Amino acid sequence: MEMIGHGGKPLVEQVITDKDQARKVIKDLKTMPVSRQMATEAIGIAYGFFSPIEGFMKKADVEATCKKMELADGTVWSIPIVYDISDQEIADYKIQQGDKILLTYDGNPLAIFDIEEIYTYDKEGMAQDVYGTKEEKHPGVKRTYAYKDKFLGGKITLVNEPKIREPFTSYFLTPRQHRELFTKKGWQRIVAHQTRNVPHSGHEWLMKHAYIAAHGDLPVEQQETLEGRAISGVLVNCIVGEKRTGDYIDEAIVLCQDELRKSGYFRNDIHMVTMTFWDMRYAGPREAVHHAIIRTNLGLTHHMFGRDHAGVGTYYHSYQAHHLLMSIPKEKLNITPIYVLEWAYCPHCGEVTCVGLCGHHKELQKFSGTKIRSIIMDEVKPTRLIFRPEVFDVVMECSKKYGFGSPFVTTQYLEQAKPAFSIEPL
Repeated sequence: MEMIGHGGKPLVEQVITDKDQARKVIKDLKTMPVSRQMATEAIGIAYGFFSPIEGFMKKADVEATCKKMELADGTVWSIPIVYDISDQEIADYKIQQGDKILLTYDGNPLAIFDIEEIYTYDKEGMAQDVYGTKEEKHPGVKRTYAYKDKFLGGKITLVNEPKIREPFTSYFLTPRQHRELFTKKGWQRIVAHQTRNVPHSGHEWLMKHAYIAAHGDLPVEQQETLEGRAISGVLVNCIVGEKRTGDYIDEAIVLCQDELRKSGYFRNDIHMVTMTFWDMRYAGPREAVHHAIIRTNLGLTHHMFGRDHAGVGTYYHSYQAHHLLMSIPKEKLNITPIYVLEWAYCPHCGEVTCVGLCGHHKELQKFSGTKIRSIIMDEVKPTRLIFRPEVFDVVMECSKKYGFGSPFVTTQYLEQAKPAFSIEPL
């Protein structure tokens, strides 16, 4: 059965799984090595995370994305997916328009790149359009300015599937695998929780609020205490990719999110955790749209958007992502947004609550990321009003096992931690 992705178009899946066939189609192709960043993007394209895009974007699509937030054919699209290359590399690898190139990663075959176009693009203009600023201190702008002289556009076909290392192995699912699992579970509605963080109790209540909102008018008896009857679910789709120092390490993010289910704070049949390879652009509202596109391709029906979604610093106001999403016609974004306010602890109510619910707004104690990080660094188990104790224990375990003594990204982690995937010899 054909699976339909973003824009009402067939889900892209350009993967050669037969190794003998793969060896035949890559025979005699000239090769070009790619960075971890480009390998990640190629994998995302080929598996259909970025459907309906079939390859690295050509100039017409980039222009339309930057100026109108859509592809050249009118499909909503918010962030350019591009392959940059220097003039020297073009000369060294004898790259020409119309070539079929084998991309390699760590010396092993990865994907076939059908080069349909070689072009230039104004990087300052791209930064201003996508990020709303030209300031290089914005991490997305800095990434854009680091692009090389030219860009290559064309179709990508994966010829060698990535090997996902532990502890991520069981959490990586392709869009098709997500959909097949949702069908097996019997989930009719699935709400996405986008995260690059370890969950505190505010995050937990955001998810529970979103679950109730997504379940909506479905039969209430499906929420009985017997497991295996749920027809709605929460998917925590963790972003695994390029990190900045001070971010949580990927292992802690994934394992701590799943601990909420393992420790019973969510039922097994209501909550699950997976991961998507993506280097955060911190594009705020535009990245919120991009996240909605990815989760549409995964087969989700709803997506939660909270305060300062995918933002950084003070570049975007707290609910700018909400306003941009509201401006997109429903028929152009086939996922239902759930807009939520911030959650905080109210000492008067004696509970975690939404900032827009109780009348004690002057007493609310918001979840300070700085404060929580200092508590974790001091290794003092916080009150369960801030952190579930089981989650805190997993943070500490990840610190020792994966983080070289810290649950936060350090220079040592960036230099020595193994990538989440590898490409083996074909």
